[in-house]
Amino acid sequence: MPELHPQFLTDSDGKPMSVLLPFAEYEALIEYLEDMEDIADARQARDEPTIPWETVKAEMGL
Repeated sequence: MPELHPQFLTDSDGKPMSVLLPFAEYEALIEYLEDMEDIADARQARDEPTIPWETVKAEMGL
């Protein structure tokens, strides 16, 4: 997880309304989340049946 340095914007009652991040931290956070999504997808696909490469090539006429 990237190290984040958020700044919170609040309303007049002090209730948090928005969060600001340096752009580089935002990009790192998005990349981290995408990586976590890829890992979750890979774990889910792990139990799916596989197709031999030779079968795929034959079906595609390669």
